[in-house]
Amino acid sequence: MHMYNAIVALRPEWHDPDPEKGVIKIVMTGSAADKPLLRPHIYSKEVRKRLERRFKDPNDPFKIVIVRDMWLTGFDAPCLHTMYIDKPMRGHNLMQAIARVNRVFRDKPGGLVVDYIGISQELKQALREYTAARGRGEPAIDAERALDILREKMDVLRAMLHGCDYSAFRTEAMALLPKVANHILGLEDGQKRFADHVVAASRAFALCCTLEGALAYRDELAFFQAVKAALSKRAETDRKVADERKEAALRQIIAQAVVSDEVVDIFAAAGLSKPDISILSEEFLDEVRRMKERNLAVELLQRLIKNEIKARFETNVVQSARFSDLLQQALTRYRNRTIETAQVIEELIAMARRFQEEARRGEQLGLNEDELAFYDALASNESAVRELGDEVLKKMAVELTERLRKSVTVDWARRETVRARLRVMVRTLLRRYKYPPDRQEAATNLVLKQAEVLSQEWATA
Repeated sequence: MHMYNAIVALRPEWHDPDPEKGVIKIVMTGSAADKPLLRPHIYSKEVRKRLERRFKDPNDPFKIVIVRDMWLTGFDAPCLHTMYIDKPMRGHNLMQAIARVNRVFRDKPGGLVVDYIGISQELKQALREYTAARGRGEPAIDAERALDILREKMDVLRAMLHGCDYSAFRTEAMALLPKVANHILGLEDGQKRFADHVVAASRAFALCCTLEGALAYRDELAFFQAVKAALSKRAETDRKVADERKEAALRQIIAQAVVSDEVVDIFAAAGLSKPDISILSEEFLDEVRRMKERNLAVELLQRLIKNEIKARFETNVVQSARFSDLLQQALTRYRNRTIETAQVIEELIAMARRFQEEARRGEQLGLNEDELAFYDALASNESAVRELGDEVLKKMAVELTERLRKSVTVDWARRETVRARLRVMVRTLLRRYKYPPDRQEAATNLVLKQAEVLSQEWATA
């Protein structure tokens, strides 16, 4: 009770007499005969159950609980990350107690035990008993070992940024992001290696963040986290902040660092106006072409084009595969250094412009989007185009769209009898229009694959 009063004297906003509110609580058993000092913290069994549910919810404001015996055993809340011990314990009870915080949860690598009373010898003995009983895993890691791992990972990250001056990261973090991201993207497999080492360093930091040696890396690691988040952020949507949160323990320690909880928009950091995904305008493409950070320009363009392919050709199997292949080929040549950065940027810009032409193709052929998708499936064979011509293929596409739309149901792809009937219908139509016999099987499979993609949209229309 005295500990509780001391804490809320420093943080009065944490206290609330209502058990359904407040940041800090005491959980204990008691009775009406207890001293007045204790009575405000004695709750009924039902209230304690509600407190338990609140404490297990990582989004609940209830974050700190003071206990003596309750919740030390038989209580499981994986989101808990720190235990402050000021109570003599040994053996099985001690192992049970530290197990309250050592569960892996989301990005939490383990728990932190802060020892105020000196239980290291008891802990070593408990670990020996645990090992002798064939316990699995490593229940405790010394903070000094975690600090050694942190130092190692930070050395690797600094080596990756050799030649890229980011020393002003404490005052110019946002301005430095494009430069550092560009440098990383210029390294072989740089983005993945950088991300892996940042994650490893963050996990180590979460386990040793109370050590003075770890605090020396706090701000720099926060900057690396921002670079990683900027590189991994998808361009097509603004993710929810929760999706980009750092490990729970890390975030508590670096709350005062240069990086905020907000997701970094790499477009804004690079000085670019964020484009509408459906319109890759000439103005925006010219902005990208003029970027000083050439590797970053390639990364941004390939992300945008991937998103454009998904958005524009989501229901067109042939065009989606075609443009995805073209994009992959260009990026493979770039990553293998067979073409220069400037050349791949021009190739990607040319690909983006072809999207504009593709958008007008349906109008020129007089077909709607669904009909154009089946037209592309039929016209993917060059001999069919030569023998039948555009007009016949357009008639086939219109008829296929109409007949398949009437026949398709949501679960048709999982029902062999319905699928077989549709296959017969498609083959009959191909033969009637004299589609090249040697290509009919491949065309049938492609048409059915296209119908499968459109089936959900048709069934819910």
